[in-house]
Amino acid sequence: MRAVYAESINPDDPLAGLVVGERPDPSPPEGWTRVAVRAGSLNHHDLWTLRGVGIKAEQLPMILGCDAAGVDESTGEDVVVHAVINSPGWEGDDTIDPGRTLLSEKHQGSLAEYVIVPKRNVLPKPAEFSFAEAACLSTAWLTAYRMLFVKSGLRPGQSVLVQGATGGVATACITMARAAGFRVYATARSEAKQAKALELGAHEAFASGARLPEKVDAVMETVGEATYAHSARSLRPGGRIVISGATSGANPPADLNRFFFLQLELVGSTMGTKGELRDLIAFLRATGLRPHIDRVLPMESAAEGLAAMASGDLVGKIVLEF
Repeated sequence: MRAVYAESINPDDPLAGLVVGERPDPSPPEGWTRVAVRAGSLNHHDLWTLRGVGIKAEQLPMILGCDAAGVDESTGEDVVVHAVINSPGWEGDDTIDPGRTLLSEKHQGSLAEYVIVPKRNVLPKPAEFSFAEAACLSTAWLTAYRMLFVKSGLRPGQSVLVQGATGGVATACITMARAAGFRVYATARSEAKQAKALELGAHEAFASGARLPEKVDAVMETVGEATYAHSARSLRPGGRIVISGATSGANPPADLNRFFFLQLELVGSTMGTKGELRDLIAFLRATGLRPHIDRVLPMESAAEGLAAMASGDLVGKIVLEF
């Protein structure tokens, strides 16, 4: 089968280890199923893999990809793949299983003509969703859903700041926060991206680091080092930063005086459960929202998509079609 995979690791030039080529067809073990992939979206996790973060050289070659939508060969149904692979017999919150892993960490990923996953990791794809739209849900949109509706403590009418407004998680946060009745502020590095944030649903958009009209109840943070200090300054007393990523670096300055004096909270959030993925799909169906897709590329153009994501040259998600 054709696949997009990491053949080698290069922290400074991640695309140097990228290959689009042939890999063996996978065969599902007992309790697993094979999905014929129709579309898979790109995530920063793919770039981390190519840089050697969370993976060792002896695990290569590793097929990239966490997200996929396609056809479950055991049932013939169109499905969405949930990317969190749990320990055998695990019960409870999928995201806190000490033995959990994501596709493309221990198990081969989804950016291929076929991917195998536990049978519990597939959900029916709504007929009104395209395969490309469904392929955006399991990582970025699920992460945003958990941040907003499970971890933030926000209630309709309260205010939220979304940092780095045009990434996959950030665009999902803006779109869903507006639909949920939050007052939505966003930051972006350029005026063009600020305008896109307004199109996605932000009430107001600002340059990175700009002073906001008010202190907000919560901040959705995925950028990390470059925006963290601004996130802390933007919170009202008792407010909360929900962080699910650090694409600009993971060692921000820690203003501990501000945190204890204003009783701020920093809450980590990772992916989401299968139940939350089901709830996300129900929310999108009820509201009519769909993931914002920057571009759809053929599998052979994976390098183009990953380069665009690495440079920030996108609004929303980049999807590969198989």
